[in-house]
Amino acid sequence: MSLALTDGGFQTANPHALAIILEASETRSIIAARDIFDIHGMKLWARDQPVSRELQRRLMDRALQHPLETCLIAENGVTAEALRLAVRQLIEEEGPLAPLLRQHAAALQHGAEAVRLHPVAQLLLSASQSARPQAFAHAVEAMAVAGALMHAQTLTRGADARLVVLAMTAGLLHDIGEMYIAPEFGEADAGKALDVATYRQLVVHPHIGQLLLSQLTDYPKDIVRAIAEHHEHLDGSGYPHRLQGDQISPLGRLLAATEMALAALRQPGANLHHASVALRVVPGEFDEHLAGPLAAAARIVTPLVTRHSTEDLLHHMAQLDFALQGALNRLDTALPPDPSPGLQRAADLSRHLLHKLRQGWNESGLWSPGAIGVDQIAEAEAVQDALRARLHTIERMARLSAGELSADDEEVLDQLCRSLTADVKADAS
Repeated sequence: MSLALTDGGFQTANPHALAIILEASETRSIIAARDIFDIHGMKLWARDQPVSRELQRRLMDRALQHPLETCLIAENGVTAEALRLAVRQLIEEEGPLAPLLRQHAAALQHGAEAVRLHPVAQLLLSASQSARPQAFAHAVEAMAVAGALMHAQTLTRGADARLVVLAMTAGLLHDIGEMYIAPEFGEADAGKALDVATYRQLVVHPHIGQLLLSQLTDYPKDIVRAIAEHHEHLDGSGYPHRLQGDQISPLGRLLAATEMALAALRQPGANLHHASVALRVVPGEFDEHLAGPLAAAARIVTPLVTRHSTEDLLHHMAQLDFALQGALNRLDTALPPDPSPGLQRAADLSRHLLHKLRQGWNESGLWSPGAIGVDQIAEAEAVQDALRARLHTIERMARLSAGELSADDEEVLDQLCRSLTADVKADAS
């Protein structure tokens, strides 16, 4: 990253965010809201001048008097009305989220209209809508799901429109930090390249989002904190700081559940049953109260279509059971006699998380052949899919917890991570 985010500064233009803004400027009007000067007082761009590729050349490696994000404005950018219409489309179309969102339709549409778009956020969201439409669509989905989960919670103690708007704003902005990392390191592609570099890039985006909103906007502290926490899990299996329990704010917990539910829905053919299972499959990973609205909405969805016969499913479940136990066994043999602190951290965390998966497996009852009847096959398949996905998550967390390693230790870590999912990959049918 070219800007000094580790110091908390936005003195120079981030190349990835700038590239998105420039691409968006080809189809929508983005102009300078003020004259842009470098720290030496040299004028680089005039007020009201449209953004163009020439701006990129002039900004190269220059420290600015004011962050670039505060100097630009999207004239025909995202509006509250556009957000309301986007939410309405999610409610009315026959997509996987519709059964959940329809139960809270009025609150969500009112909430979308009330979301405040700070000029910096509006600029970045507008650029994302043009240059990364899938990322913008994800932001809108997160806004709607976060609002639905918050509305469901407040109904038990009297509806609170203010909290719904707070949750929807946080959902809309939760991934804004992804604009500051290379697109190949985004969450949507994270599962395709589980190398160290990918995840070390990926995990900074909650922190970047926190810095961006705290330094360049006036959004409430609750929103800023929640965005920093939106990948943290109650059991410590999240990132970037592996927070646990009460270390995570209530709004952060809600965003984490929202993110996991949407991640489950990325899989081909997935529906709310999969999202519900994803929040329940590992005990203590997410707030159980947040899983309730998804589970209730899933009950009105058309039952899942099974992929396997009972006999085949039992075979696959036995393979998964073998994979879980095999991964635990290999942890005891993969490390050298005197492992470095980084390798030891990776092994200890992997062991802890594997035991959590084993607990989820045991509580599911799927280890008992008699537990799976014809009516339970689809649910069992969803549990199996979620547990397999968690094995890949453990691989991610092992790499993150290890930190900087020598070349030899890096090779050992690679072997350790491959061992975590070896049996799953061999039985991925």
